[in-house]
Amino acid sequence: MSAGKKGFDKSMKMLMVGDSGVGKSCLLLRFVDDKFNPSFITTIGIDFKIKTIDLDGTKVKLQIWDTAGQERFRTITTAYYRGAMGIIIVYDVCDQNSYDRVETWYKTVQQHAKEDAQVIVVGNKCDDEESRAISTQQGEQLAESLGVPFIEASAKTGLNVSDVFYTLARRILAESKGQDEPAEGESSIDVSKGSNTSNNSGCC
Repeated sequence: MSAGKKGFDKSMKMLMVGDSGVGKSCLLLRFVDDKFNPSFITTIGIDFKIKTIDLDGTKVKLQIWDTAGQERFRTITTAYYRGAMGIIIVYDVCDQNSYDRVETWYKTVQQHAKEDAQVIVVGNKCDDEESRAISTQQGEQLAESLGVPFIEASAKTGLNVSDVFYTLARRILAESKGQDEPAEGESSIDVSKGSNTSNNSGCC
């Protein structure tokens, strides 16, 4: 099917994971709607947004899933790793615990995601230098130890937010070159069948 008929050349499923409160929903809201919600509203289970981008001349439809960070939702969200082409592990640069748990999240990704899934580590809230607990260098070293790219971003100001998704999309595109495009609907989740989604777009 041509891009003209379906509006895009490729579709990519991305997944956002990380502890509760690190700003996953805020990053997603900033990227898709260019908005920021300072209120903390916990994502219940799973939420998602769609955005079509132009990636070096290729129209790419991003289906981005935002997962709940709380332990009680962990069994729900692990099912969403399957079929994810890209995974964004988010921590809060002002929260040592969320940084310390990045490796645990990475192990979960390794356990549940496809082998060729692309991963990126993101340090959110880099605008808050007064409260910063994790240096940029620490973030870079952690990502290097995991063998994945690293970006610091701010959902509040919008700094580097688009770079996160474009960088991951480019890596997915590079990985998938030469591979057959999956059939429409393959490796995706039917959102019409009660996926326990939430319409909240708070900072979680």
